Amino acid sequence: MTDGDWEHFEHGADIGVRGSGPTVEAAFEQAALALTAVIVDPARVAPQTEIEVSCEATDLELLLVDWLNALIYEMASRRMVFSAFDVRIDGNRLAAKARGEAVDTDRHAPAVEVKGATYTELRVDFRDGRWYAQCVVDV
Repeated sequence: MTDGDWEHFEHGADIGVRGSGPTVEAAFEQAALALTAVIVDPARVAPQTEIEVSCEATDLELLLVDWLNALIYEMASRRMVFSAFDVRIDGNRLAAKARGEAVDTDRHAPAVEVKGATYTELRVDFRDGRWYAQCVVDV
């Protein structure tokens, strides 16, 4: 994990996820951690199984939505949750490794199911010396 932060923000019945860091990759990693934290406590997820994720979009904002939706798909189809991410962005292409484990309902106690990342409050920008990546996820 890189030097960054994540947080949630209120948005009606849904939840906003926001990541920040010194690089755009770190902000995307932290946004992914915020996504995980909507579902489970990331500290309870062992980063024991690694999967690769890649996506491409026309700009960084759409790339964030594609990245989060790719993770949502992987979590649903593999019945996994993730707690560690290594993101590389080259132009509008993202290649990443996500590490996590199979969901253990007793230990992880999933709170909700995330249906998808949306374009609501979608923003990827650089300000005050940090990158920020955010959107609202549908729960």
